[in-house]
Amino acid sequence: MWTYYPDLLAKPVPRYTSYPTAAEFTETVASADLEAGLADLPAEEPLSLYVHIPYCREICWYCGCNTGAATREARLSAYVDRLHDEIDLFAAKLGPRGVVGRIAFGGGSPNAIAPEVFLRLVDRIKTAFRHDRPVISVELDPRGFDEKWAAALATAQVERASLGVQTFDPAIQARIGRVQPAELIERTVSLLRTASITSLNFDLMYGLPGQTGRELEASLAAALALAPDRLAVFGYAHVPQILPRQRRIDASQLPSARDRFDQAALAHRVLTGKGYQPVGFDHFATPADPLASAARNGTLRRNFQGFTDDRATCLLGLGASAISSFPDRLLQNEKNTGRWHLALGAGRFATHRGVLRTPEDRARGTIVEDILTHGAADLSPLTGRSCVRALLLDFEARGLLRWRGESIVLAEGGLPYARAIAARLDQYRGESIGRFSHAV
Repeated sequence: MWTYYPDLLAKPVPRYTSYPTAAEFTETVASADLEAGLADLPAEEPLSLYVHIPYCREICWYCGCNTGAATREARLSAYVDRLHDEIDLFAAKLGPRGVVGRIAFGGGSPNAIAPEVFLRLVDRIKTAFRHDRPVISVELDPRGFDEKWAAALATAQVERASLGVQTFDPAIQARIGRVQPAELIERTVSLLRTASITSLNFDLMYGLPGQTGRELEASLAAALALAPDRLAVFGYAHVPQILPRQRRIDASQLPSARDRFDQAALAHRVLTGKGYQPVGFDHFATPADPLASAARNGTLRRNFQGFTDDRATCLLGLGASAISSFPDRLLQNEKNTGRWHLALGAGRFATHRGVLRTPEDRARGTIVEDILTHGAADLSPLTGRSCVRALLLDFEARGLLRWRGESIVLAEGGLPYARAIAARLDQYRGESIGRFSHAV
């Protein structure tokens, strides 16, 4: 059972897919910083690639992704052509260094482009980079997915797919601008299984306008009937001051903070009751899925795609707004596709924002990741143990964590407080509260 302590969840906090978070990125980095990161890689360094397709056939009102409407084929074609240039530039700067083990396509919606264009993109990547039978994953919108796309995934040997489901409730779908009948999702799942997808994820959301526990439970039941291998159940982040498209959502219909907490607890109770293993604080997987295995054996990680079994410490981001991650630096491309085009057209990386991570950043980043992935962290790298303990005293007093030497361990009831606990150890929090949403 989870106990609701509103004072501990009152402050908005990041999702911590990186540390420092993107809120701390500045424009003090440049293309040269990415080139230097690539030049320092060992020959056999495991690499992961993230390829961003910032287009969707339809724009959902709730969405926080960097994406635009795929209304002109010429725009899509020019974007993919420039991605080929970026691939070639990365390959040239890498030389013989690095071995690609993962390729993730995200967006937006990668299936906004034509399936044959996707296949050419995969082939270009495999030709340009050294690789070792890479695991390929793709985020998909059921709207616009068809037999041709399923065949393309099979040809490309894509193993993992993630569907943006969000909710099965038609009324709530209308309130968030994402109408997709259950029959469409069922058909997409059938096509994906035919295409030999071995790990299928559903993204679901709670905290949506007009959503109650009853509607959420019905959506969970509909999802479970389709037997996904993974589910990610996110709390909707309503930040219209940052995302103008969210102004179309009636904020007066949003559930209260207490209702959001109860919905998160409901999802956890339902899914674990059906045999899914909890992974971190908002992911769930069947026991046989690689994500569940990573959670059990202590190799679970967290990166810009969320919880993952990917053990690579270097991730190269391709496409507008994509982020490249190295142990000592985080570097984000131009979000504006026009400026992204111009940089690559001039023969340089489109690096625009980021941060060079200090030793202190790296130490705290490890602690934050350990809290979120393992529910425990060694805090000995932080100076002033008594001061650190004082930062966490209210969580300790409620029985949400305990100390074991110089390490903290989250209690079972501390799981929904993981991000709030991590935020107490984040030296940058304080001035950027408005950028974030609810802690649960």
